[in-house]
Amino acid sequence: MNSRSYIGAIGRCTMNAFPDLKTTVFFVTGNIHKFNEACQVFGTFGISTVMMKRINVVEAQFDTIEEIAERSALEAVQKTHLPVFVEDAGLFIKALNGFPGPYSSYVFRTIGNKAILKLMCRLRNRNATFRSAIAYSEPRMKKAIVFVGKVDGKLLKKERGARGFGFDPIFQPNFASKSFAEMTLEEKNQQSHRALALCKFAEWYALKPRAHKS
Repeated sequence: MNSRSYIGAIGRCTMNAFPDLKTTVFFVTGNIHKFNEACQVFGTFGISTVMMKRINVVEAQFDTIEEIAERSALEAVQKTHLPVFVEDAGLFIKALNGFPGPYSSYVFRTIGNKAILKLMCRLRNRNATFRSAIAYSEPRMKKAIVFVGKVDGKLLKKERGARGFGFDPIFQPNFASKSFAEMTLEEKNQQSHRALALCKFAEWYALKPRAHKS
Protein backbone atom coordinates (compact mmCIF):
# COMPACT_ATOMS: atom_id res chain seq x y z
CA MET A 1 0.00 0.00 0.00
CA ASN A 2 1.29 3.46 -0.88
CA SER A 3 2.39 5.44 2.19
CA ARG A 4 0.08 8.30 1.31
CA SER A 5 -2.96 6.04 1.69
CA TYR A 6 -2.30 5.91 5.42
CA ILE A 7 -2.75 9.64 5.89
CA GLY A 8 -5.88 10.53 7.83
CA ALA A 9 -8.56 12.75 6.37
CA ILE A 10 -8.09 15.50 8.96
CA GLY A 11 -5.04 17.01 7.27
CA ARG A 12 -1.71 18.48 8.24
CA CYS A 13 -0.27 21.10 10.53
CA THR A 14 2.90 22.92 9.63
CA MET A 15 4.66 26.26 10.02
CA ASN A 16 5.97 26.07 6.44
CA ALA A 17 4.75 23.77 3.69
CA PHE A 18 6.93 20.69 3.48
CA PRO A 19 8.16 19.49 0.07
CA ASP A 20 7.86 15.74 0.59
CA LEU A 21 7.23 12.98 3.13
CA LYS A 22 10.92 12.78 3.99
CA THR A 23 10.65 15.89 6.18
CA THR A 24 7.44 14.82 7.91
CA VAL A 25 6.70 13.01 11.16
CA PHE A 26 3.43 11.11 11.44
CA PHE A 27 1.25 11.14 14.56
CA VAL A 28 -0.59 7.82 14.89
CA THR A 29 -3.81 8.79 16.66
CA GLY A 30 -7.54 8.88 16.15
CA ASN A 31 -7.90 11.68 18.69
CA ILE A 32 -8.30 15.08 17.02
CA HIS A 33 -7.83 16.85 20.37
CA LYS A 34 -4.38 15.33 20.81
CA PHE A 35 -3.52 16.20 17.22
CA ASN A 36 -4.52 19.84 17.71
CA GLU A 37 -2.39 20.07 20.84
CA ALA A 38 0.57 18.61 18.94
CA CYS A 39 0.06 21.04 16.06
CA GLN A 40 0.31 24.05 18.31
CA VAL A 41 3.43 22.82 20.09
CA PHE A 42 5.18 21.72 16.92
CA GLY A 43 4.36 24.99 15.20
CA THR A 44 6.73 26.81 17.54
CA PHE A 45 9.52 24.47 16.43
CA GLY A 46 8.73 24.60 12.72
CA ILE A 47 8.02 20.86 12.63
CA SER A 48 5.52 19.35 10.21
CA THR A 49 3.21 16.54 11.26
CA VAL A 50 0.41 14.54 9.69
CA MET A 51 -2.40 12.82 11.53
CA MET A 52 -2.40 9.12 10.70
CA LYS A 53 -5.57 7.40 11.83
CA ARG A 54 -6.24 4.65 9.31
CA ILE A 55 -4.05 1.91 10.70
CA ASN A 56 -5.02 -0.61 13.34
CA VAL A 57 -2.48 -0.56 16.15
CA VAL A 58 -3.31 -2.83 19.06
CA GLU A 59 -2.96 -0.93 22.34
CA ALA A 60 -1.27 -3.63 24.39
CA GLN A 61 -1.63 -3.44 28.16
CA PHE A 62 1.54 -3.07 30.19
CA ASP A 63 2.30 -1.76 33.66
CA THR A 64 3.54 1.60 32.36
CA ILE A 65 2.36 4.06 29.75
CA GLU A 66 5.92 4.20 28.44
CA GLU A 67 5.78 0.51 27.49
CA ILE A 68 2.37 0.94 25.87
CA ALA A 69 3.53 3.88 23.75
CA GLU A 70 6.78 2.19 22.73
CA ARG A 71 5.11 -1.05 21.65
CA SER A 72 2.46 0.86 19.69
CA ALA A 73 5.10 2.96 17.91
CA LEU A 74 7.13 -0.08 16.88
CA GLU A 75 4.02 -1.80 15.55
CA ALA A 76 3.01 1.32 13.59
CA VAL A 77 6.43 1.51 11.93
CA GLN A 78 6.19 -2.14 10.89
CA LYS A 79 2.85 -1.46 9.20
CA THR A 80 3.65 1.88 7.56
CA HIS A 81 7.45 1.99 7.06
CA LEU A 82 7.27 5.66 8.02
CA PRO A 83 8.68 7.78 10.89
CA VAL A 84 5.89 7.89 13.47
CA PHE A 85 5.16 8.83 17.03
CA VAL A 86 2.50 7.57 19.39
CA GLU A 87 1.24 9.15 22.61
CA ASP A 88 -0.24 7.41 25.62
CA ALA A 89 -1.41 9.18 28.75
CA GLY A 90 -2.62 8.14 32.18
CA LEU A 91 -4.26 9.65 35.24
CA PHE A 92 -2.63 8.37 38.43
CA ILE A 93 -4.76 8.94 41.54
CA LYS A 94 -2.79 8.73 44.78
CA ALA A 95 -5.67 7.58 47.03
CA LEU A 96 -6.44 4.76 44.57
CA ASN A 97 -2.84 3.52 44.47
CA GLY A 98 -2.23 5.02 41.04
CA PHE A 99 -5.46 3.76 39.46
CA PRO A 100 -6.41 4.04 36.61
CA GLY A 101 -2.84 4.76 35.45
CA PRO A 102 -1.94 2.75 32.32
CA TYR A 103 -5.56 1.60 32.05
CA SER A 104 -6.92 5.16 31.85
CA SER A 105 -8.19 4.94 28.27
CA TYR A 106 -10.14 1.75 28.97
CA VAL A 107 -11.46 3.04 32.31
CA PHE A 108 -12.68 6.30 30.77
CA ARG A 109 -14.42 4.46 27.93
CA THR A 110 -16.13 2.02 30.27
CA ILE A 111 -17.05 3.96 33.42
CA GLY A 112 -16.22 7.62 32.70
CA ASN A 113 -15.67 10.64 34.93
CA LYS A 114 -18.79 10.28 37.06
CA ALA A 115 -17.77 6.83 38.23
CA ILE A 116 -14.27 8.07 39.13
CA LEU A 117 -15.80 10.90 41.16
CA LYS A 118 -18.06 8.40 42.91
CA LEU A 119 -15.03 6.32 43.89
CA MET A 120 -13.47 9.45 45.34
CA CYS A 121 -16.51 10.83 47.15
CA ARG A 122 -15.42 9.72 50.65
CA LEU A 123 -11.70 10.27 50.19
CA ARG A 124 -9.95 13.39 51.45
CA ASN A 125 -6.73 12.92 49.52
CA ARG A 126 -7.54 14.05 46.01
CA ASN A 127 -3.98 14.37 44.74
CA ALA A 128 -3.38 13.03 41.26
CA THR A 129 -0.80 13.13 38.51
CA PHE A 130 -1.32 13.20 34.76
CA ARG A 131 1.49 11.50 32.81
CA SER A 132 2.14 11.46 29.07
CA ALA A 133 4.56 9.25 27.15
CA ILE A 134 5.50 9.92 23.52
CA ALA A 135 7.32 7.17 21.66
CA TYR A 136 9.05 7.91 18.35
CA SER A 137 10.36 5.32 15.92
CA GLU A 138 11.32 4.97 12.28
CA PRO A 139 12.24 2.07 9.99
CA ARG A 140 15.96 2.04 10.82
CA MET A 141 15.45 2.10 14.57
CA LYS A 142 15.36 -1.09 16.62
CA LYS A 143 14.00 0.70 19.70
CA ALA A 144 11.62 3.59 20.11
CA ILE A 145 12.74 6.78 21.87
CA VAL A 146 10.37 7.79 24.66
CA PHE A 147 9.73 11.29 26.03
CA VAL A 148 7.73 11.74 29.24
CA GLY A 149 5.87 14.69 30.72
CA LYS A 150 3.90 14.90 33.94
CA VAL A 151 1.89 17.41 35.91
CA ASP A 152 0.64 17.19 39.49
CA GLY A 153 -2.78 18.37 40.55
CA LYS A 154 -5.98 17.31 42.22
CA LEU A 155 -9.30 15.76 41.35
CA LEU A 156 -12.27 18.08 41.55
CA LYS A 157 -15.51 17.11 43.24
CA LYS A 158 -17.51 17.64 40.08
CA GLU A 159 -16.89 18.06 36.37
CA ARG A 160 -16.00 21.58 35.25
CA GLY A 161 -15.60 22.90 31.74
CA ALA A 162 -16.67 21.88 28.25
CA ARG A 163 -13.29 21.90 26.49
CA GLY A 164 -10.70 19.17 26.34
CA PHE A 165 -11.47 15.47 26.52
CA GLY A 166 -11.18 12.42 28.75
CA PHE A 167 -10.49 13.22 32.40
CA ASP A 168 -9.86 16.93 31.68
CA PRO A 169 -13.12 18.10 33.36
CA ILE A 170 -12.19 16.54 36.72
CA PHE A 171 -8.47 17.42 36.87
CA GLN A 172 -7.08 20.75 38.06
CA PRO A 173 -3.30 21.16 37.89
CA ASN A 174 -1.47 22.70 40.83
CA PHE A 175 -0.99 26.47 40.67
CA ALA A 176 -4.04 26.80 38.38
CA SER A 177 -7.60 27.87 39.15
CA LYS A 178 -9.13 26.04 36.19
CA SER A 179 -9.63 22.44 35.22
CA PHE A 180 -8.02 21.35 31.97
CA ALA A 181 -11.51 21.39 30.41
CA GLU A 182 -11.96 25.06 31.38
CA MET A 183 -8.75 26.11 29.66
CA THR A 184 -8.24 27.22 26.10
CA LEU A 185 -5.89 25.16 23.99
CA GLU A 186 -3.19 27.77 24.50
CA GLU A 187 -3.64 27.74 28.29
CA LYS A 188 -3.58 23.96 28.50
CA ASN A 189 -0.46 23.73 26.37
CA GLN A 190 1.37 26.01 28.77
CA GLN A 191 1.27 23.43 31.55
CA SER A 192 -0.14 20.06 30.51
CA HIS A 193 1.63 16.73 30.77
CA ARG A 194 1.19 16.17 27.03
CA ALA A 195 2.62 19.55 26.11
CA LEU A 196 5.69 18.86 28.24
CA ALA A 197 6.27 15.52 26.52
CA LEU A 198 5.62 17.07 23.10
CA CYS A 199 8.14 19.84 23.79
CA LYS A 200 10.81 17.34 24.82
CA PHE A 201 10.20 15.38 21.63
CA ALA A 202 10.08 18.51 19.46
CA GLU A 203 13.35 19.84 20.90
CA TRP A 204 15.04 16.53 20.12
CA TYR A 205 13.49 16.19 16.68
CA ALA A 206 14.30 19.76 15.65
CA LEU A 207 18.00 19.08 16.29
CA LYS A 208 17.95 15.69 14.60
CA PRO A 209 20.16 15.82 11.46
CA ARG A 210 17.90 16.17 8.43
CA ALA A 211 19.92 13.59 6.54
CA HIS A 212 18.78 10.98 9.05
CA LYS A 213 15.07 11.77 8.90
CA SER A 214 13.01 9.20 7.06
